[in-house]
Amino acid sequence: MMKVINTALNIYKNKRILITGHTGFKGSWLALWLYELGAEVLGYSLEPPTNPNLFSTIKLDKKIHHVIGDIRDEEKLTKIFQDFKPEIVFHMAAQPLVRLSYKEPKLTYETNIMGTVNVYEAIKKTDSVKVVITITSDKCYENKEWIYGYRENDPMGGYDPYSSSKGCVELITSAYRNSYFNNSGVAIASVRAGNVIGGGDWAEDRLIPDCIRSLSKNEIILIRNPEAIRPWQHVLEPLSGYLWLGVLMLKDKNKFNSGWNFGPNDSDIITVEEMVKLSIKYWGSGEYKIDSSIHPHEAKLLKLDTSKAFMKLKWKPVYDIYTAIEKTINWYKAYYNNEKDMLSYTVNQINEYIESAKRKKLLWSEG
Repeated sequence: MMKVINTALNIYKNKRILITGHTGFKGSWLALWLYELGAEVLGYSLEPPTNPNLFSTIKLDKKIHHVIGDIRDEEKLTKIFQDFKPEIVFHMAAQPLVRLSYKEPKLTYETNIMGTVNVYEAIKKTDSVKVVITITSDKCYENKEWIYGYRENDPMGGYDPYSSSKGCVELITSAYRNSYFNNSGVAIASVRAGNVIGGGDWAEDRLIPDCIRSLSKNEIILIRNPEAIRPWQHVLEPLSGYLWLGVLMLKDKNKFNSGWNFGPNDSDIITVEEMVKLSIKYWGSGEYKIDSSIHPHEAKLLKLDTSKAFMKLKWKPVYDIYTAIEKTINWYKAYYNNEKDMLSYTVNQINEYIESAKRKKLLWSEG
C-alpha cells in the first residue's frame, strides 16, 4: 500500500467507514484516499457503471471490502450496516446524470430518494454510526440562473428529475436530522459540489469523458451549450472538503450538522467551450464543433457560494482551473499510453494535491 503523506486527515486511520456508491468515479477516488489513510473501508454499490472505469482500473476491489448491492434493497443494505458496524458513512450512491433522468425518471427518484431513506433507516438500526455525510449536488438548488452563487440557505428546487431528486434528498436529510439523528447523537451533514473532473471518469453525457472518448480516437468533439457556465473543479477538491468536514464532525457532533457547498473560486468558473479548448491544449491535439441539434433542458449558469466552508471550516480550493484540467488530462494520457501502474499514478496525484495544499497552509493538510 502506498501511503499518502501525513495530514490532519490521518484521524481516519483504523476507522471503519462505509461508502455507498464506491464503484462510481467520485466514490472510487474517495475509497482509495481513505484506504491510503489507513481506514478499513467497505463499499456498497452496483457494478461499475461504465467500461472502462476507475474502480477496475486501479483494482480497488483488492484494497477494500467490496459488496455489490442496490440501495433500493433495504433488507440487504441494513444487514451490511449491522454486520460491518461502520463509524462513519459517506452516502454517494445515486443515479447521477441529468440527461438519463429524463429517460428514466422513476429509476432516478427510486434510487436517489428512497435509496437515501433506506440508508438512513439502516443507520437508525446501527448503533456504531457516529458521522454521516450525504453527497448531493449543486443542482439541488432552485436555479434562477442568476450571476450570484447559491448559498446553503437558498431554496431547494430542480428543473429536471435528477435535480429535483437531489433537492428532495436535502429535505429528507434535514427531516431525519431533526426527527431522529440529533436525538441519537449521530452527526449528519449534506455536501453540495459542482461539476467534478479528474482521471477515470467515462460516464455518458459528461463533458470531459465525451472529450476524452473523441480525443483518444482522433475524432471531432461535439459539444452542446458552448456558452453554459459550470463550477468545474478537480475531484480531489470536494473530497478534501468532505474528509475535513468528517474530521470536524467527529470532534464536535453538533456544530457542523448542516448543508455545505464546496466549489471553485469565481475566477475559475469557465464556459463549456473554454473547457474544451483547454482539454485540447493539454491533450496536444484535437478539434471540436458545436452540436446544434435539440437537446433536453440544461442550466446555462450555475455557481456556488463557498464562503460558509471558508469561514467555518477554513476550507478553500487548492487548484486553479488550469491545473485541474492539466492533472485530469495527464491522467487520461497516462492511461491511454498504457501506463502499467495506474494505481500508483492515481495515489501520486493525491499526494501532489496534498503537497499543494500544504504550500497553501490549509488546515486539513497539516501533519
